[in-house]
Amino acid sequence: MHVAESQRVFLDVVQEALKRYDIQLKDINHKIWSNPELAYEEFKAHDNICELFENLQSSGYEVTRKAYGVDTALEVKYSYGKGGRTVAFNAEYDALPGIGHACGHNLIATSSIAAFIATCEAMKAQAQALSVPGFTVRLLGTPAEESGGGKVKLIDGGAYTDVDACLMVHPVPMAPGNPALCGMATVVAGGFLANDKVQVTFTGKPAHAAAAPWEGINALDAVVSAYVSISMLRQQILPSQKIHGVITEGGTRPNIIPMSATVDYYIRSPTKKTLKPLTEKVINCFEAAATATGCKVSYKWGPSYDDLKSNMPICENYVSAMRAMGHHTLLDNSEIKGALAGASTDMGNVSYVVPGFHGIFCIPVDGVNHTPGFTKGAGSSEGHERAIACAAGMAVVACQVLVDDEFAESVKKDFQRE
Repeated sequence: MHVAESQRVFLDVVQEALKRYDIQLKDINHKIWSNPELAYEEFKAHDNICELFENLQSSGYEVTRKAYGVDTALEVKYSYGKGGRTVAFNAEYDALPGIGHACGHNLIATSSIAAFIATCEAMKAQAQALSVPGFTVRLLGTPAEESGGGKVKLIDGGAYTDVDACLMVHPVPMAPGNPALCGMATVVAGGFLANDKVQVTFTGKPAHAAAAPWEGINALDAVVSAYVSISMLRQQILPSQKIHGVITEGGTRPNIIPMSATVDYYIRSPTKKTLKPLTEKVINCFEAAATATGCKVSYKWGPSYDDLKSNMPICENYVSAMRAMGHHTLLDNSEIKGALAGASTDMGNVSYVVPGFHGIFCIPVDGVNHTPGFTKGAGSSEGHERAIACAAGMAVVACQVLVDDEFAESVKKDFQRE
């Protein structure tokens, strides 16, 4: 079966399935968007998604709450026959503090839920006619993308074992008047950076800031020294590399020499290979600040995010499927890639474990990601419609992976390339 032929088999049945579940999909999208929850606190989203599928038990879905040892992770699985390949969809649903779903994770969850349902329904309808001996489809609820590395924990827990392809899409702002930024678009390699996260605490000695400052060791001075050194370091790094941080603790009162001060920093580079030497340079700045002030320094590392290794056959066939359904879709769009410069995602880690796809789609918003304007756009009806359109494209490609041996082999070979 040629790739184009395997797409045509599923185009109509996928879209019909999404129409049948339109009410449920709108409902779950609204529930997630209207109840924003932070990393590892997404209990309502977790429960609402699980309840959606538990109410569809006649469809043969196997629902696992608190999946892979993570309280707000979930897995919904559908299996048919024996053996065969496995595809997975990642559903993110964590929000941002104070501004809700300002990165549109409600739409990410909805699109993956929709793609999962459409894939299952389409394969049920076509598997026997296509003589498919077996297949498995997974929906993975992946919490804490914004800061907690939920997918890293799921990788360690075995969530992606034996997965032949993993797909998801992410919303970005639409730019009115710019056709390149108004349609659906997929971004291939280069759009997302590898990312190290570190919390650094300097510990000194308190003293009366006016009466006996010489008795103290000023932890805030160490923070300021490190901040200035890193700011100067930025002049000597590549334009594609990013370093940014905030002071989360700087002391208690002006008349007390701060005994403790803390900063949080993100360090980003185009690949995980180039990230390591950059991180070492940043650490040198912290160590120098500790030496200069006499403070002790300690580090608390967050989960590192890998750069995104996009699978080209999946990207190309997603674009083909989207265009066949009448959606303006671009491959390796440099303008979209520029809009994402500096962003990172734990989907990058997944893409180094299994063949991955992290598509991009535009929604109408007044602002960029991580702003209140984006939150509003993420809750719009057009945002939902575009997420569902992308779900159809993902479902068609997922079905191809499951039934088309030649296409599946091309996906595997591309993943294995250096």
